[in-house]
Amino acid sequence: MDTRAKFLIVALAAFAMQFAACGSMEEQEGEIIGGVVGGIIGAQFGEGRGKTAAIIVGVMAGSMIGRHIAETMDEHDRMYAAHTLNDSRTGETTHWVNPDNGNVYEVTPTRTFESATGPCREFTIDATLAGQANQQMYGTACLQADGSWRLQP
Repeated sequence: MDTRAKFLIVALAAFAMQFAACGSMEEQEGEIIGGVVGGIIGAQFGEGRGKTAAIIVGVMAGSMIGRHIAETMDEHDRMYAAHTLNDSRTGETTHWVNPDNGNVYEVTPTRTFESATGPCREFTIDATLAGQANQQMYGTACLQADGSWRLQP
């Protein structure tokens, strides 16, 4: 990915952060991570202005999907996601249905690594929300000193 594409992704993600400030911490993190991932995916398509347009669309779509998934997860869902990050092997999927709203989630750790602050895991979340089409979000979370997992931008 060229320098211009990287700059555009960072600039658009920073712009999206201004709008993300209105939601909960989880919604903000979901929107930021989704936007960055969407921008990276968009950067793989097109040349010149076409590539720029693909990055913009990728950031916007990724931000919306990431925020939507994050805002639908309640405390029950976050507990299951944390359990998956704590106990599941890389590549092992944990599946559950939220009994209150019927949303279906699948969380799969895809990579485990050590950072300067401790263990981190990359993961995917596949979510079927209110019977709609499946939505997918990619992210990285790192284990905190208090035992909680914190999403990384």
